[in-house]
Amino acid sequence: MTRYIHQTVLLGKVETTQNTDAAPTGTADAIQVFGVSFPPIESTVIDREFVGDGLGGFEQQETSALAKITYSVELSGSGTAGTAPQWGDLLIACGMAEALLSTPSRVEYSLVSTGLKTATHKYYDAGYVHAMLGCMGNAKISIKKGARPTITFDYLGLDGGESVVANPSATLTAWKTPPVIGALTVVDITLGATYSGGVLSGGTVYPSTGIEIDLGNKPEYITLCSQERIDITSRDTTGSIELELTPAQELTLAAAVRACTTQSIAFTLGTVAGNKIILFSEGVQLAKRDKTVLNNVRTISFSLRFPKVSGNVPFRIVQV
Repeated sequence: MTRYIHQTVLLGKVETTQNTDAAPTGTADAIQVFGVSFPPIESTVIDREFVGDGLGGFEQQETSALAKITYSVELSGSGTAGTAPQWGDLLIACGMAEALLSTPSRVEYSLVSTGLKTATHKYYDAGYVHAMLGCMGNAKISIKKGARPTITFDYLGLDGGESVVANPSATLTAWKTPPVIGALTVVDITLGATYSGGVLSGGTVYPSTGIEIDLGNKPEYITLCSQERIDITSRDTTGSIELELTPAQELTLAAAVRACTTQSIAFTLGTVAGNKIILFSEGVQLAKRDKTVLNNVRTISFSLRFPKVSGNVPFRIVQV
């Protein structure tokens, strides 16, 4: 039987107990995914070396097996304010906490440093399934003009085994179409705004090409005699923006770079309840300023640094 690349189903679900199969289903946990990369399983082996006659290598014994997977999803809301989007579980396994809130109804994801959770992934490749347990990972958000808004995930997990299993039927209706990135659907880069209860206020709006944010998680394989696990052991959250500025604005932001000034940053995508996404941090530093060009127009690009405050990086994703 011919196996085609398009015959792929990916499932993901947060685990109740770390390294224990969360049993994701095609009905509830299918991921509308693109750009999937599943490298070969990484095995750690030891040589069973003995003294003896003759030349040649020795038998090996596998001591651990790790799996990695990278994929992207569209950054869209659930369609209903207060109902978690389908990518919510995926962010929870990237060191974020989920909060379902009211007045107004919204869902907030914030970076945390304790109580981290893991996920099970199952990658069905045309009748052959790879299971990954105890997955933790990193997420990169990209909202750029001329492209669709996306989150790209990179996960590390324990090899949960392989088997010959028919692809499950994937229900993807909960994955909604994201807003088109344009003048009518975004509140552009806003510096100096405040956030409260799903609402942004104040600040200065700057024309931009969008925003990119890398959570900067570093998942590691931890192995002891009695256990093995994946753990996020460090984090360095960064990002980038490209702005069109007046000379006076460039001078002001150049001074902020030199002074390592910490200020808030926000970006809003969408206008319809249930499909409106706010990115917000009350503490970001503009850094590494560079003069760039966009269609013969002068733009200024900045890298972003998100220093931690009270033990956590102050960055949140809000679906309103």
